[in-house]
Amino acid sequence: MEEQPDIWWKSAVVYQIYPRSFADANGDGVGDLAGIDAHLDHICALGADTVWLSPIFRSPMADAGYDISDYCDIDPLFGTLEDADRLIERAHARGLRVLLDFVPNHTSDQHPWFIESRSSRDNPKRDWYIWRDTPNDWRAALGAGSAWTWDEGSGQYYLHLFLPEQPDLNWRNPEVVEAMHGVLRFWLDRGVDGFRIDVAHCTGKDPTFANNPRCLAGEPLADFNDQPYSHEVLRGIRRLVDSYPGDRVLVGEVNIRATEKVVEYYGAGDELHMSFNFPPLDAPWDPVLLRMCIREVEDLLRPAGAWPTWVLSNHDNPRHRTRYGGSLRRARAAAVMLLTLRGTPFLYQGEELGLEDALVDAADRIDPGGRDGCRAPIPWHAEPPHGWRGERPWLPFPPDAAAHSADAQWEDRDSILHLYRRLLAVRRASPALRLGSWEELPAPPEALVYCRRYEDDERIVCVNFADRPLVIPRPEGWIVEIDSQEAPVESAHFDGTLAPECAVLLKPGDR
Repeated sequence: MEEQPDIWWKSAVVYQIYPRSFADANGDGVGDLAGIDAHLDHICALGADTVWLSPIFRSPMADAGYDISDYCDIDPLFGTLEDADRLIERAHARGLRVLLDFVPNHTSDQHPWFIESRSSRDNPKRDWYIWRDTPNDWRAALGAGSAWTWDEGSGQYYLHLFLPEQPDLNWRNPEVVEAMHGVLRFWLDRGVDGFRIDVAHCTGKDPTFANNPRCLAGEPLADFNDQPYSHEVLRGIRRLVDSYPGDRVLVGEVNIRATEKVVEYYGAGDELHMSFNFPPLDAPWDPVLLRMCIREVEDLLRPAGAWPTWVLSNHDNPRHRTRYGGSLRRARAAAVMLLTLRGTPFLYQGEELGLEDALVDAADRIDPGGRDGCRAPIPWHAEPPHGWRGERPWLPFPPDAAAHSADAQWEDRDSILHLYRRLLAVRRASPALRLGSWEELPAPPEALVYCRRYEDDERIVCVNFADRPLVIPRPEGWIVEIDSQEAPVESAHFDGTLAPECAVLLKPGDR
C-alpha cells in the first residue's frame, strides 16, 4: 500500500479557464473576469475545487496574452485589477482556489523593460534580454523561423523562442530575477494560491549559444531546451512561494515529450510541485498508447516521489473528443479514466460538456499557431447566441452548441456533464481515488483495468477501447458505482462484461 499526505493540491481537481472564451459579461464578444465571476457556481456544482486562469495581464495580444506588457495589471479586454481582486475573493468564498498563469521566459516587445533594453546598447536594462551580434541556428516556435530578430536601432539581434513580439528575458541577470520575483509577490500578496508556469523549461539557455542539429533540421528549440540553469530558476521561485502560508503550488509546463526528463523538474522536492504530463494530450483513442503513457508515469514518477498530473485537453491542443474521432461515447469513457488515475486531474473548460473543436475557416483564424478550434466560446444557453449577448463572439461556437450547452446538459440527468459531476463526487469521497496506489490488473489487450487502494478503501476501473463488448476476468462481489454509458446501469453487481467503448468504476459489494 502506498500512502500519500493529503496536501490540498494532491486531492484537487483543477478547472482550466481560457478567459477569452469562457463567458462575456459586457457584450463585446470576448470573455472577461466578470463573466467568469458570473459562472463560478457552474464550476462549484460540477465539483472542481481549483481554477487556473490563462493569462489575463495587460498585453498587445500577439499571442493571446502570452506576450505580457505589464505583469501587475489586467488587460482592459478582461477588466480591471479590482475585478481580479473581486474574482479571487468570490472564488475563495466558494471554496475555490485560484491559480494564475506566470510567463517567465519572455515578455511582450511592448513591455517597458524591452523598450528600454532596445533603446541603446548602454541602457541599464540592455542585459535584461539576450542580445548578440551574430545569430546561431536556433529556431522559434509559432512559425519555426529563426529565434533571432535584428533590431535596427541598436544594431544587434535579440532572442525569442516564440514570436518576434515575445523577446526572451535573461534570467542570469539578478535584476531580472528580483523583478520577476516581485511579480510573484504582487499576486501572492493578493491571495492567489499558486501559478501555472508557462514553458518552465525554457528560462535557462545554453551559455555558449552553440548551434543545435535539431534546430538545423527545423525543430523549435522550445521543444527540447533542457539546461541546468532552468532548474536554478525554478528553485528560486519555489523558495519564494514556499515562504507564503497555505501550501501554495507551482504547476509547470515542461513541454518536453520525454517523461524521464520532465521528472527532473520536480527536483529534490525543491522545484515544481507538479508538472504537466503531455503524452496523453497527443494520444488518440488507442489502448496501447494510453496504457504506455500511464505505465511510464507510474514507473518514472512514483520512485522519484513526484506527484502526477493528468490532462486530456487544453488551450494548445485539439480537444480529446475531436482526437477520438468525435465520439461522445469515447469522451465519456475517457472521463472515467481521467478522474480515477493516480494524480491530479486538470479539466479544460467545456470538456465536461462534451465539446469538440470549432470549425474555424481562414477568415476567422486569429491564433498564429492555428489553435483556434479548441479555444471556441462556451455555449451557456441552448438558444443562440448561447449566452453571449452583444457583439459576435471572437470565434465561432463548437458544433452542436445548443445540444451541448450548459443549460441543456444540466437538464439532462444522463448527460456527460452529470457523468463528470458524479465522478467528481465519488472521487472526493474516496481516499483510494484521491491518494491511493495504482495497480494494473489482467485484461484483454483492448481494455485497461486497474485498482486503486488506500487503507481499507478500494476501487477498480475498467475501460473498454474496443467497438465491441469485452469480457474481463470477473472480480467477484463488485458493484458498478459509475457507468460511462448514456443510459447508465449503476448500483448493480458487475457481471464482467464491458460495453463497447465504455468504462465502469467498481466498488466492493457484499463479499
